[in-house]
Amino acid sequence: MLPLMEREIPIITDELANPEFGTGAVKVTPAHDPNDFQAGLRHSLPQIDVMDDSAHMNANAGPYAGLDRYAAREKILRDLQQRRLLAGVKDHMLPLGRCQRCNTVVEPRLSMQWFVAVNKPAADGGASLAGRAIEAVRSGEIRFTPENYQAIYLNWMENIYDWTISRQLWWGHRIPAWHCADCQQITVARQAPAKCSKCGSGKLEQDPDVLDTWFSSALLPFTTLGWPIKTPDLDVFYPTSLLITGFDILFFWVARMIMMGCHFMADHPGGSVPFREVYIHALVRDAERQKMSKTKGNVLDPIEVTEKYGTDAVRFTLAAMASPGTDIAFNEERTDGYRAFANKIWNAARFIFMNVTRAEAAGVFDLSQFQGRGPAGVELRDFHPKTLEDRWILSRFNRVAQQVDDSLSAYRFHDAASQVYQFFWGEFCDWYIEIVKPRLTAGMRSTDAEKAASRAAFNNLVTVFEASLRLLSPFMPFLTEELWHALYDSRPPLRSIALAAYPQAQASVADESAEREVEILQSFVTTVRELRAKAAIPPKEAIVVKVHAPGENSGILRATASIAQKLANISQIEEKTAALDGGGWHRSTPDFDVQIVYERKVDPAAERERLAKELARLQSERANIAEQLANQRFISKAPATVVEHSRKRAAELVSLIAKAEHALKELEP
Repeated sequence: MLPLMEREIPIITDELANPEFGTGAVKVTPAHDPNDFQAGLRHSLPQIDVMDDSAHMNANAGPYAGLDRYAAREKILRDLQQRRLLAGVKDHMLPLGRCQRCNTVVEPRLSMQWFVAVNKPAADGGASLAGRAIEAVRSGEIRFTPENYQAIYLNWMENIYDWTISRQLWWGHRIPAWHCADCQQITVARQAPAKCSKCGSGKLEQDPDVLDTWFSSALLPFTTLGWPIKTPDLDVFYPTSLLITGFDILFFWVARMIMMGCHFMADHPGGSVPFREVYIHALVRDAERQKMSKTKGNVLDPIEVTEKYGTDAVRFTLAAMASPGTDIAFNEERTDGYRAFANKIWNAARFIFMNVTRAEAAGVFDLSQFQGRGPAGVELRDFHPKTLEDRWILSRFNRVAQQVDDSLSAYRFHDAASQVYQFFWGEFCDWYIEIVKPRLTAGMRSTDAEKAASRAAFNNLVTVFEASLRLLSPFMPFLTEELWHALYDSRPPLRSIALAAYPQAQASVADESAEREVEILQSFVTTVRELRAKAAIPPKEAIVVKVHAPGENSGILRATASIAQKLANISQIEEKTAALDGGGWHRSTPDFDVQIVYERKVDPAAERERLAKELARLQSERANIAEQLANQRFISKAPATVVEHSRKRAAELVSLIAKAEHALKELEP
């Protein structure tokens, strides 16, 4: 029978033990567990290391010395059983660290390490490294976006331990410390010393550890600019304005750069902090929001996705899904949709170039007239809004330019991407180009007036297209670069569209009346198209439409009737002074009532069913908005524009519900 260890085991009470688990009593190994280590410090327990570097038992393990860790555990069980000291063996779950490279279990053990005392007051009595980094954020010198990461940062910094900066690796910056073989003195120096600073011995060996990667990285903001020498680059470029990074290295890197900057650059005239703002971007996950992992097999190869959908489509997908504070659930269906957006832009460019070629042949318009204006400016230069659609697109472009600028300034990239998308596809391609088409072709006829009108239309179309490319450039740089060079016939005023001025809003061209008029026109055309589709009317078949609109809306529809007739294939619009009877293919909106005249017989039962569903939908929407507006938290937190939109919609729903109820009553048998 093996001898006992003959080692006294102290018994302590500590919050570490969980009284509901097992017997409520647990062993404590301060040298082999982080939690036990802290408990040992609280109770001044001896720190006995029983393993060597190869996870074999050392002399402190007594009769088990030399055994592998697993063999030692098995032998201990047998010995306890032999001495009748073993009550039983039970399985239970526990967290177990494994090496990322070889997948073996990592055994915690005490070892000699180098630390940075982040909580120690400075030699001059000033704040500690952590204290300075905390104050830099609390004072507003450094701002986080999204703002909630400031609280996370401060919570971590206020509970930080001393920072271990030594790593037992074969690569990295060697720690500049030399050990004397004769007197064990440690000499730390910038240059390799020739002899020991204490005994003068020449038997010196540099510490085998290397610096933590994050320690070296923490010095990056100023060492790359020439520090410790005061270089012109350091004066000009330190501190930087913005750091963009992921939340997973907020503590590893961001916090440590702030600590190092505040310490080593304390006397810098431009400020000690390494950057003024920190933008925490999202992490890209799979479609089910799972972290991508080779083990799970859900990793997307960005090269394959790019080759399949195009670089611009992938880039736009990431921008459109980059909502602050949330990760990106990457979905290839979204990317496919943005590839279609790229095709839409390309087709719009083809349409413009094709018609410009025809206009050149007819002597109406030449791109050289546009190309000779010089470098592109921030506004729509030489745009002459003489028609409703021109006034509208100019106003809308400037409004969107302002929205995009505001979104980018607030790091709301998903909003900026959405605003550019909606403008380019929806307003420019689907509406402005379609409305302006007749003016483009009119110039192919002979009269001077028609040619002048066509020339103005071409000028405005090309001008807004060029500015739209600049607006889209940060989101789709490759497509816009190609089209921009083509627009200038490969002789652009600047080497790249990226060097051209980014569009800025011009308050003087805002035209709310034009936006309102086209908004009603769009609603009218869209409603008629929906009714046509519901009635299954062939696209080429012209129809008669009846309309009733209150107040100024009547004049707007009358003024835009010619545009509406072309866009919705309407042969005649009959304006009614009285409300429509609600029969047939009818639709009510807050701005007008419209009915298409079509011989196809309406099924009253089916129409009643449709109206009943529509009424239920409207009533449900009204209830939701009413609940929203009754919520004071929503009123106080939501942007004023959102609240105002909800109130406006609530008023519209009252009118729509009344009209739906009236139409349903008219169809009662």
